[in-house]
Amino acid sequence: MSLDSTTPSAGPQGGAVSDATLTRAEVERLIAAGNGREGGNHTPLHFTDCDFEGVDLSRLDLRGAEFHRCTIVETSFFGAALAHTRWVRCRGREADFASADLVDAVFQSSDLNNTSWRRAKLASASFRGCKLTGANFEACTALGLSFAETLLVGAHLRGLSFRKATLQQLDFSDADLAGVDFREAVFDGGSLKDAHLKGARFDGADLRDADLSGVRLIDAALFKGATISHQQAAVLVTELGLRVL
Repeated sequence: MSLDSTTPSAGPQGGAVSDATLTRAEVERLIAAGNGREGGNHTPLHFTDCDFEGVDLSRLDLRGAEFHRCTIVETSFFGAALAHTRWVRCRGREADFASADLVDAVFQSSDLNNTSWRRAKLASASFRGCKLTGANFEACTALGLSFAETLLVGAHLRGLSFRKATLQQLDFSDADLAGVDFREAVFDGGSLKDAHLKGARFDGADLRDADLSGVRLIDAALFKGATISHQQAAVLVTELGLRVL
């Protein structure tokens, strides 16, 4: 159903809301209405083409909610309950997901540049086809967290584990990957160009399809035990200032 911005209310189809500009108070009313149906059971909300730009939605219970083509630019979801949520083609520059519960959340084809995920619970969450340039994943809980075909340029990913994962077209250019565990990971395309790699581990990793340009002398030893191509080896030698004749 389509609701105007002044009188949003949960409709009969499981709390479906479309083409609405919503405030915190209106979202709270929608949540309360959903909890009041079906014997008080939690009913997930469905938002389509809704605008939450700049709204404070911190600490709200939005478990299982779906957001399709929504605007969440600079929206705060700090500490919110967002487990099992689904976000498709959303625009969310500088949104704040810090300390939120995002277990099993799914993000698809969304612009999430410069977002904060500090201390968020991201176990089994997934990002596919997203833009996460400059995103901060500091100290998040990330067991089972996955990325595919995603831009992570300049992102803060310090200490995360991608062990034994297949990394499909991930651009880590200029990202902070200090202490990241890439052991036995397979890079299916993607880039590590000019990434900060201090303390990262690549034992057993297959890097043959990754862009390794910009690797510094101090970082070359990190790739001990990894598999690279002849062409990559030539690039690394060039970066070390040597000539191959």
